[in-house]
Amino acid sequence: MIGLALRSLRFHKGGFIASFIALFFGASIVIACGGLLETGVRGLAAPQRYGAAPIVVTGDQHYPGSNKVFQERVGLDAADVQKVAAVPGVKAAVPDVSLPVTLLRDGGKGGVPATGHGWASASLGPYRVAEGAPSVAAGHVALDSRLAAKAGLHVGDRVSLGMRGAARPYEVASLVNGPGDSATVFLPDADATRAAPQSGEVDAIGVMTEPGADDEQVRAEVAQALKGAQVSVLSGDKRGRAEFPEVVTHGKNLVSMSAVFGGMAAMVTVFVVASTLGLSIQQRQRQMALLRAIGSTPGQVRRMILAETFIVAVFATALACVPGPRLGEWLLGRFVDAQVVPDVMMYRSGFVPLIAGAGAALVTAVGAAWIAARGAARTRPTEALAEAAVQRRWLNWIRALAALLCLAGGAVLALVTMQMDGAKAGSTATPAAMLWAIGFGLLGPGLTKAVTAVLQWPLRAVTGFAGHLALLNAKARAIRMAGAVMPVMLATGMATALIYLQTTQSVGAEEAFKDNLRADVVLTSATGGISPSVMEWVDKQPGVTATAAYVPSSGFLEPSKAEMADYDGKGRAPKGTPVQINGISPKGIERTTAVRVVSGSLAGLKADTVALPESSAKGHKLGERIPMRLGDGTRVEPELVATVGEQRGYGAALMPSELIADHTTKGGVPQILVAAAPGTDTAALAARLTGPGAPVPGLRAAERASLISSQVKQNDTQTWVAYLLVAMVIGYAVIALVNTLVMATSERRREFTLQRLVGATRAQVMRMMTVEALLIALAGTALGMLIAVATLVPLSSAVLDRAMPAGPPSILITVIASALVLTLGATLLATRIALRTRPSAAIGSRD
Repeated sequence: MIGLALRSLRFHKGGFIASFIALFFGASIVIACGGLLETGVRGLAAPQRYGAAPIVVTGDQHYPGSNKVFQERVGLDAADVQKVAAVPGVKAAVPDVSLPVTLLRDGGKGGVPATGHGWASASLGPYRVAEGAPSVAAGHVALDSRLAAKAGLHVGDRVSLGMRGAARPYEVASLVNGPGDSATVFLPDADATRAAPQSGEVDAIGVMTEPGADDEQVRAEVAQALKGAQVSVLSGDKRGRAEFPEVVTHGKNLVSMSAVFGGMAAMVTVFVVASTLGLSIQQRQRQMALLRAIGSTPGQVRRMILAETFIVAVFATALACVPGPRLGEWLLGRFVDAQVVPDVMMYRSGFVPLIAGAGAALVTAVGAAWIAARGAARTRPTEALAEAAVQRRWLNWIRALAALLCLAGGAVLALVTMQMDGAKAGSTATPAAMLWAIGFGLLGPGLTKAVTAVLQWPLRAVTGFAGHLALLNAKARAIRMAGAVMPVMLATGMATALIYLQTTQSVGAEEAFKDNLRADVVLTSATGGISPSVMEWVDKQPGVTATAAYVPSSGFLEPSKAEMADYDGKGRAPKGTPVQINGISPKGIERTTAVRVVSGSLAGLKADTVALPESSAKGHKLGERIPMRLGDGTRVEPELVATVGEQRGYGAALMPSELIADHTTKGGVPQILVAAAPGTDTAALAARLTGPGAPVPGLRAAERASLISSQVKQNDTQTWVAYLLVAMVIGYAVIALVNTLVMATSERRREFTLQRLVGATRAQVMRMMTVEALLIALAGTALGMLIAVATLVPLSSAVLDRAMPAGPPSILITVIASALVLTLGATLLATRIALRTRPSAAIGSRD
């Protein structure tokens, strides 16, 4: 049977080349997304400043028992340094803290951002003194030589360092050379400890082992010594997580994006491959009929088709294993350029993505071939030729049940999307679009007939006799017509749904930001934070009516005691729910933001208290203690003093700014929101607040319009990454569209020849095919728009509280015009090539 399959490939090159292309591109995209997924899951970065330490201890960024992560850096208790040092085989346990510093110049108006560390941690690099003193004494600092060159500093120069909202003078004692980031400043250990964002904590502990010690054994003993604490004991490339925790926190973005779009690419691959193989086998119905008529058994026909498909699939997927990983690495580079993931993240694509991508393509191909062969093989010999001449059967109970389940699933997800928070609605809208597309695809012939029936009268009226012939062909070849319509539906539907999904979510986030920000001026500082005394000074300035501290962060709402009491130990235990947390000062927050109190009062928001959004406060009463974890993993149980309204799910829990600031990576209050009196010139106010009379150097001010513009730019950058992945999936769908149309048109060479023999001219055949292509484009676009509407209306209702999605009409026009141009171009080009063959030669070659 393998030999017969190999010989048959020679006579059906077009269909198998089309299948090869569909499998190759589909497997390549799935392998690329699989590589990105593995990269995000591994979360590796090559150690730089910790390169000399074989073991590094740091806080575990993962929420216990979950793949969710804490967005702020999880610190270590300073007492853990002594515990680690006492472990046998440990030569030295070197603590390290990281703090934001700024080399100030021009009176604080400008500066060079850097990261400060204690001098003792320089041995973890290791760093080598290139010029100046071999150590750092009180009042002195050591600068990375690259940073010194950038700032124009030399040994002996005086420099002001902005730290924790204040500027402190130092003398440059030495310049050092070392690995990693050039923006490194080494302070006296006492100063670094005093200025660290969290007192009593260190960021990491570098473990230097005794000569001859087994590093892996020491690592296990260190982990045992710290058992019960939320720590990670790392070695090898995993040490980079301690130095760059963002590979864990931001790496989860890569996991979610690659999983969503990898799943989408796999779905499109299944759809495209099944459609392409199905159309290829439909074109061979006459051959199958003859095989059955001369005595071939159903099993023999099935095995031949499966063998042919398997041979093509093996070659296509094997070849896809070459560009797939490289495509994934290229995509990671684009994510780095967009600052979605850190540039230190190491790309890792092992055998798992290769097996998954190639396996998915192989299973899809063989499954599609088995389904297509099943119908041909089960045809009785006496009916075979009739079935080949006119295809009538397309729906069976399995296909009908699968279509019903997909459409029901899409409807359920649409209802869920309408009830979800706007910021999360896309997580259900995307799989809903997939289910709608699959459901419509399974019902393709029936839907194509219905759309054709609607379009036949206007087309016939406009196109005359050519339209009449095209419509007769469409009725007689409904199943093959559907094979051409479905790729158009997939490309237009997914393109419209996914692009407008991104624009709608982007506009929703932008509107929420605009509506929430009522401040006229926002103050920040180049010195790493703003002290309470600065806010008091700002509050007294002319033209200022209200000020409020603002510290953005995130955390988790823990399961309540009642939920934990009800848990019977079976199944998954209740886990925390992610929640945005904003640290604020109650005075002035209602004037500078759109916070709306529903119950309770923000006046009591101090010490260990919290105000929750209405949706998060369900089931809780004022005065109740709310179990929470802050952004750095710290457990707290603040008292619920108020509930606040929220805008389509973009709300946040409110807590005292001084509490949240102590549990952020940088520490301190990063922003002060300022509301100006009516009629006040905000530009003049901003200049006055940051001018020579400011209490500290380094204050910066931004007006509301500038902040909104910055937020829009940030949203556009994030959305661009999604567009890249969407473009990749849509591009594959477009390739499949052209692929299928060319294949569907090329196999009609015999039909065109017969028309030529009975007197039709080439121009008449071209006009007929133009109408058919137009019919395919219109039918596919109409069905695609149904998918888009079913996806976008629920999403828009959740995000924008209206049925119409956000985005320029040019997107829709471009999608429809592209579908029309591609369909007409592919169909007419294939027709023109087919018409080049002389009628006598064409008949002889086929019969």
